[in-house]
Amino acid sequence: MTGDIPRIGFVSLGCPKATVDSERILTRLRAEGYALSPDYAGADLVVVNTCGFIDAAVEESLEAIGEALDENGRVIVTGCLGARGELVREAHPEVLAVTGAHAYQEVMDAVHAHLPAPVHPFESLLPATGVKLTPRHYAYVKISEGCNHRCTFCIIPGMRGDLVSRPAGEVLGEAERLVDAGVRELLVISQDTSAYGLDLRYRTDFWNGRPVKTDIEHLARGLGELPAWVRLHYVYPYPQVDRLIPLMADELILPYLDMPLQHGSPAVLKAMRRPAAAERVLERLADWRRICPELVLRSTFIVGFPGETEEDFDRLLDFLREAKLDRVGCFAYSPVDGAAANALPDPVPEPLKQERLERFMGVQAEISAEKLAARVGQRLIVLVDAVGEDQVIARSYADAPEIDGSVLIDGAWELEPGDFIEVEITGSAEHDLFAEPVQG
Repeated sequence: MTGDIPRIGFVSLGCPKATVDSERILTRLRAEGYALSPDYAGADLVVVNTCGFIDAAVEESLEAIGEALDENGRVIVTGCLGARGELVREAHPEVLAVTGAHAYQEVMDAVHAHLPAPVHPFESLLPATGVKLTPRHYAYVKISEGCNHRCTFCIIPGMRGDLVSRPAGEVLGEAERLVDAGVRELLVISQDTSAYGLDLRYRTDFWNGRPVKTDIEHLARGLGELPAWVRLHYVYPYPQVDRLIPLMADELILPYLDMPLQHGSPAVLKAMRRPAAAERVLERLADWRRICPELVLRSTFIVGFPGETEEDFDRLLDFLREAKLDRVGCFAYSPVDGAAANALPDPVPEPLKQERLERFMGVQAEISAEKLAARVGQRLIVLVDAVGEDQVIARSYADAPEIDGSVLIDGAWELEPGDFIEVEITGSAEHDLFAEPVQG
């Protein structure tokens, strides 16, 4: 042991949902009196929270485990790749323990077995929000675990199980504590945000003595009462999402939806087992924009899915041109060990996947550039992320942290991360906007 207090090193990989898992484990560790080490050398043991969604993530996770073993030697593995324990142990048989995703107690049990907790815990020294890995001014709020869908390209239900929603009062209580601690933006995440509460039959819970229904509309209404931006991620285009758009128009929550649509061809969507028809999505987007013209839409797509024909891909491009989404990510299909899509016929050759990816992003680049250019001359409220000597990096309601663009403000300004300011947009680039503060 490096000192009187046992010290844990921690490596967190993967998506924001995994980040929340890491925060919860770190909070438990700190509550029991463990210290956290910023490097391998100072740690008595290292926990690696892995990702295992696609092959590149598996490779990154295995490399991180190997590095931790080389640099420290005592490693516990958790997270999505941990659900495939045989793969982890085959690559790294010397790991101390392997657990699956959001298996907080199993991780703690493994830590206790290999590095006993100090006699006197320090729970009273923890902030009410627990340990956070994000900057102080924004935080992820995970409202559920797991997913009831069985998309053929995805193995998340096998790793994280079916949908398990948190009671609305519990989520709202966490959000309230975060805002009280200085958080200015709440990023609502899950595997399927629009299905929130389905497993609980939307039962009524309580928050500050008030009844609140456990569904996404009432949760959003409650979050909208807090003095912070509320941003929704991972929303499927279900009919109940229609009830969220008026909340955006009324400025209770940000007019922003992160909606993973994946494709625009009915044949490919059917092969993916996706729960939406492209034509109906376009109708719904048009309705939403009529209700809330400021609505910003982000999505992700997959090209080169098994069986995708040139006609299917052309339909995807047509969908993209008609939908005119603000922010888009795209991936060439990659087989994932254990995914049902691996058994589908007619795989797309790799060079053709990459060609389609480039064509797709070329179409979207034009749409995004047009959307950003239309912002020039507008006045927007932005949230400051970072302050440098000669530039401030901020975001508008249209920009989620880490995945979207930024609003760049040249010059030296007396601002702090977490400040809200009004700016006038003066220019646009491929992903970002340029602005000047509105003075006087």
